[in-house]
Amino acid sequence: MKIDWDRRTCARNGHVTYAPDDPRLRVRLHARTELGDVWRCLRCGDFVLGEPHASGPAEDAPLVPRGKVLRDLFVLRFLAVERAVRGVFIVLVAVAVWKFSNSRNAVRRLFDEYLNVFRPVFRHFHYDLDHSPVVGSLQKVFGYRQSTLLLVAALLLAYALIELVEAVGLWYAKRWAEYLTVVATAAFLPLEIYELTEHISWLKIATLVLNILAVLYIALTKRLFGLRGGRRKFEAERHSASLLEVEESAGMAAHDRPLP
Repeated sequence: MKIDWDRRTCARNGHVTYAPDDPRLRVRLHARTELGDVWRCLRCGDFVLGEPHASGPAEDAPLVPRGKVLRDLFVLRFLAVERAVRGVFIVLVAVAVWKFSNSRNAVRRLFDEYLNVFRPVFRHFHYDLDHSPVVGSLQKVFGYRQSTLLLVAALLLAYALIELVEAVGLWYAKRWAEYLTVVATAAFLPLEIYELTEHISWLKIATLVLNILAVLYIALTKRLFGLRGGRRKFEAERHSASLLEVEESAGMAAHDRPLP
């Protein structure tokens, strides 16, 4: 089923109407009915009863995302939410590492006490906790110096900050955020691939696939790094999607057409 992004957005956020000063363009966006004046919505194209939201020169009209541009904005905001959730989670992990670094010895004593309690229970089920990979990894962490743990916490916070900045920029469809997302995500792809060689999990595979798709989608659809014509083509595509410019072009063509 094809989604009508224009009407879907208008149903949620309301219509956007504008009365241009140019009479040739104004007449294409305005009509009179028995109920009163109606104006075409710049997003979905439907006629809306009532006064326009604003008026003035056509070049001052709001550039309302519609069609493919609106769909791309929806995808960017989905990625923004994903980045925000990931950023908040990493902040929580960083705080946990920092707290652990300040009470490492107490946590280690508590861990050893619980290990002694559960060791006979697991041995009854023929599982040796002393040779468990999980237990071994935790014991290695206890051996790290406090300065190392503080460095890890600082790096995690820096990574979380990048994720949160990406989230804000992507939500507002900022071009710098699109570049930042592509560069930062692509930079971590080798690390994610290396982690898969160490241990495969569905979560890691899903994260890797999502990040690869995000890099390709943003770079290609937003024409970053000169791809598919670069910024010039991207801006031309955005403006060509404007209903006001479509009607202006149609009006000029009709005006210039010779009479029969």
